Amino acid sequence: MIDLALIGIGTGNPDHLTAQAVQAMNQADLILLPRKGDAKSDLIDLRRAICAQRLTAPVRVVEFDLPVRDATDDYLGSVHDWHAAIAATWQAQITAHLPNGGRLALLIWGDPSLYDSTLRIADRLIQAGMDVAVRVIPGITSIQALTAAHAIPLNRLGEPVTITTGRMLRARGWPRDARTVVVMLDGNCAFATLPPDGIAIWWGAYLGMPHEALIHGPLADAAPRIATARAALRARHGWIMDVYLMRKEQAGAS
Repeated sequence: MIDLALIGIGTGNPDHLTAQAVQAMNQADLILLPRKGDAKSDLIDLRRAICAQRLTAPVRVVEFDLPVRDATDDYLGSVHDWHAAIAATWQAQITAHLPNGGRLALLIWGDPSLYDSTLRIADRLIQAGMDVAVRVIPGITSIQALTAAHAIPLNRLGEPVTITTGRMLRARGWPRDARTVVVMLDGNCAFATLPPDGIAIWWGAYLGMPHEALIHGPLADAAPRIATARAALRARHGWIMDVYLMRKEQAGAS
């Protein structure tokens, strides 16, 4: 059997790991670290640093090349194909490095439950007939890191919160009946497509890292500043992870 631990590691800051996460890392026989193939990306370096700082047991750490998703108009189809390719890659790594079973750990940005497909990919291993038991060790999400960085509550008093993606925001506009919206996975500044009147935005990139960037203000004023900062940061670092919260203001709301 493969005991697969999916470990939430927050936004890349080793201090974001819980004691449970550190324990799970040190109990593993193998930790797999994905390389995304971008020479400018330091995402693999962040995972390496987490292992260097938090591993106290002789855990084997193996790096592998992550398949690349095809950029096609069929978004869901390309994602399904990509997940299948990743599952096949995991299976090959498991066969090579844990042929007799054991404890495998994967380090997941944020938390495996929130806009992350690792659980769906792990399920493909089970559907393929592998003897896999999945455990999830929760981590700090980018949403938690964002609200903490801006020192704001996630929700208004007694109100719900809508979580969506940049792709959905661009395609459908402001979610119906929503007052507070959190947007993840927005690579194209979808906030700039909204009528800005009455909307405030709290944006953050590289949350919890030394080069954390934060911008807050009325959307009309903040949108061009965020777009400019985002492009500059991406060019400088070769990658960017960001998230933002928007609220429609209402007099007297708390």
